[in-house]
Amino acid sequence: MANQKKNDIKITEAPRDAMQGIKTFIPTQKKADLINAILKVGFDIVDFGSFVSPKAIPQLHDTAEVIKKLDITSTASKLMAIVGNKKGGELASGFDEITYLGYPFSFSETFLKLNLNSNLNKAKQTVEDLQNICVHKNKKLLVYISMAFGNPYGDAWSAELVAKWAGYFCNNGIEIIALSDITGVADGKLVGEVLKAIYNEVPCADVGLHLHTPEHNWREKLDAAFGAGCRRFDGVLGGQGGCPMAGYELVGNLNTRHLVNYCNENNIPHNLDMDAFEKAYAKAVLTY
Repeated sequence: MANQKKNDIKITEAPRDAMQGIKTFIPTQKKADLINAILKVGFDIVDFGSFVSPKAIPQLHDTAEVIKKLDITSTASKLMAIVGNKKGGELASGFDEITYLGYPFSFSETFLKLNLNSNLNKAKQTVEDLQNICVHKNKKLLVYISMAFGNPYGDAWSAELVAKWAGYFCNNGIEIIALSDITGVADGKLVGEVLKAIYNEVPCADVGLHLHTPEHNWREKLDAAFGAGCRRFDGVLGGQGGCPMAGYELVGNLNTRHLVNYCNENNIPHNLDMDAFEKAYAKAVLTY
């Protein structure tokens, strides 16, 4: 089970992922109001914005302005910004409010080209650059392995390859790895197989799941993940979002309400303020 305690669940709420696929611009103050409501809930990490090309993700070009409007004085949640290259990492690391830099790595060359206009060698160098920035700026790097459960492009994939890359990052000082299913191809069996492969080969990895999932099979995936020992999950209030760069229709994210209800049904403590959760949920519905 890696180095996670049996019931020590960690939840990342990802309004950034919900907003990035919305074409109509959400005003900066409205973004900040939602994120401030989310910060009151008690999530471990709030994935709130990104420092990437505004041409690629125009919705989030105001991330630096959003930061100025956030109240982090009374929250235990840590802010994370997604970055796509060294320049983005340098920009994000300049904000004291940000604790985590998230990088969407993939060993699918096609997805790297579509998402970051990159390739495998450049992506490895970017991870090294971002890790160096984090070490010097007292930040933490969270690497997503995108297309972790297969890809629609015909690029090489196997559970062993996922484990290989998880080991590579772990051996290079990255403490948190999240397996991202961009196009929602995983089922419960596959989630279990990939996590088992990683835990057998990479005992040092703190592994999470970033699931884009249709409504009909989220539960089987959570059953498999919890059964394998995973205790780190990303979600989105309402389940909206997805990656607009993948070349496929947005699948939507794991609805955080499903995750919380699952925890409650199975007596898994999450320590969230449920009154604040409901208020944030209602605001998310109005925002997205």
